[in-house]
Amino acid sequence: MEVRFYGVRGSIAVSGSRIGGNTACVEVTSQGHRLILDAGTGIRALGEIMMREGAPQKATMFFSHLHWDHVQGFPFFTPAYLPTSEFVMYGPGANGAQALLSELAAQMQPPHFPVPLSTMRSHMDFRSALHAKPVEVGPFKVTPIDVPHPQGCLAYRVEADGHSFIYATDVEVRMEDLSPEVARLFEGTDVLCLDAQYTPDEYEGRKGMSKKGWGHSTMMDAAGVAKMVGARRLCLFHHDPAHPDDVLEDMAEQARSLFPVCEPAREGQRLVLGRAA
Repeated sequence: MEVRFYGVRGSIAVSGSRIGGNTACVEVTSQGHRLILDAGTGIRALGEIMMREGAPQKATMFFSHLHWDHVQGFPFFTPAYLPTSEFVMYGPGANGAQALLSELAAQMQPPHFPVPLSTMRSHMDFRSALHAKPVEVGPFKVTPIDVPHPQGCLAYRVEADGHSFIYATDVEVRMEDLSPEVARLFEGTDVLCLDAQYTPDEYEGRKGMSKKGWGHSTMMDAAGVAKMVGARRLCLFHHDPAHPDDVLEDMAEQARSLFPVCEPAREGQRLVLGRAA
C-alpha cells in the first residue's frame, strides 16, 4: 500500500510553501487499485499524472465532507472529462450520494464556472459512505468514521497489505473527549494523518479570537491522540493558510515532545506500507 499527498493545506490554497499549498487530496494505491481521498486543489496535479499514465483510468473516491476546500479541485480533474474514465464516488452520510452529486454540480454552475458538470463525460457512480460500514475495494477495506466537525465529517481507515492508514482531516478532537468508538477505530494504525490546524494559543484565543468550535485540532492534541491510540507514525494535516513553513516545522517539533514520530504532511510525500513495499 502506497500513500501520496497531493494537497495538505486547509481552508484555502496558498503559494510559496515548500511543505505544500494545495488543499486536501490524498492518493492510496495497492495492487493496481487507486483510492482518492478528497478533491481539493491538489487533485489537479494527480489528474495530470493519471493522464500521463494513459487511458482508461479508474479510481474510487471518498469525500470526507463537502466544504469548499475538499471539492474545489474537482472541476480541474482532467480524467473526469474523458469517456474512458470510470469513478466510484462516495459522499459522506446517508444522503451522501445525492449530496455529493448536487455539490459538485453546483460549484460548476454559472457564475462560478464556465462549463457544467455534464461536460465531464466519465462514468461516475455516486454512492453513500456510512459510519462504521466498511467498503471493499480490491485489496482495500475502507471504514468510514464519524468525527466532530461543523456539518459533519468522515475520517477513513484504509487497510491493505496487512497495514493501515487513517485519513482524519477536519476533526476537532482532544484526548479527554475522544469517543471510545473512534479511539477503537483509530487504534494501532501505521500512519495517522490527523487535522492539526491550530497552535494551542490560537485554539484557546490567547492570540486573536478563539478557534474553539471551528472544527479543527491543535498539533498537541493530535500528538496526544496518536499516543493514546498507539499509532506508529503521525502526519499533521490541514495546515492553516496563515502558517508559513517555519511555523509548521516548529509545530511539529513541539508535537514531538508528546509523540516523537511526528511530521507535517508534505505535498508530494510518498509513504509505502506493507508487503507491496
